[in-house]
Amino acid sequence: MPRTKEQFEEMRNATRAKIHAAAMQLFVHQGFGSTNVQDIADTAGISIGLLYRHYRTKDQLFHELVDFAVEGLKRNIAYFESDLSPKTLLARFVDEIYTDFMNGEELVNLLILINQSMFAGAGTPSKQHEEILQVNARLLDATAQLIRKGQHLGEFRSGDAREMAVFFYASVQGLAEMKVLLKNTFAMPSPSVLTAFLFREGVDVS
Repeated sequence: MPRTKEQFEEMRNATRAKIHAAAMQLFVHQGFGSTNVQDIADTAGISIGLLYRHYRTKDQLFHELVDFAVEGLKRNIAYFESDLSPKTLLARFVDEIYTDFMNGEELVNLLILINQSMFAGAGTPSKQHEEILQVNARLLDATAQLIRKGQHLGEFRSGDAREMAVFFYASVQGLAEMKVLLKNTFAMPSPSVLTAFLFREGVDVS
């Protein structure tokens, strides 16, 4: 029987998911410049002709992956602006980071991919480069505001909220890079270690 439109769309999405996973792995571990389209096709287990049916160039694929990562940052901003207690929000966020780092590489790869995009566009900023700068600034502001709220409620330790937010994201980014470098010898710190500088002792997460 001929395939339905829905079946074709499902196959198309499955192929794109393979391409995304392969490209992210190669861009992160080999670098954008050292990765060619044949590498991506081979890692994805598809023909290079099929890859070109989805993406005309390696650059187009890279920028789509970065767009996907940026959308994730935007969701984090909305999450931090919800009505739950600051400590609950941040504790759940850190638990998700911990789980992702322990069980896979998707979040790690996305974080490093954004960095690669920023360094690649440092000389000639693009529209995407500017959007990343703006979204990162908004995320930092939202996190600092969340910390200030938590300090006001007595959930977080005292200190400069923006400095604490910068330190938090620098720690997460550094851990992502260490996971790639150390591979199987990498040991992810527990959530309590990641939040020790933020949370006051004796305050329950509800």
